[in-house]
Amino acid sequence: MREWHNKYADQGLVIIGVHTPEFGYEKEIANVEEALVRLDVPYPVAIDNDWQTWRSYKKPFNQRYWPSKYIIDKAGNVRSIHIGEGRYAEQEAIIQALLAEDL
Repeated sequence: MREWHNKYADQGLVIIGVHTPEFGYEKEIANVEEALVRLDVPYPVAIDNDWQTWRSYKKPFNQRYWPSKYIIDKAGNVRSIHIGEGRYAEQEAIIQALLAEDL
């Protein structure tokens, strides 16, 4: 995610992380802030302590896994969903294609 942010942000890619805690200590804002600094996360991360964002993605997309990546086009349509790790080249190709699209 960091690499994609650094590579494509100037071309219009916007990455927004959503932190939905699984454990109690992950709800502590100070712990999340420390981790973001330690991990050098350069994009914004929303805190979803009440799981509102998670639930809003659950019904239409069957959201139930960590991590999940939703690639959304310039018009706001979900164009790709990737569950888990891996397949980075495939996801990057999707990002490149969507950045090249005109509205």
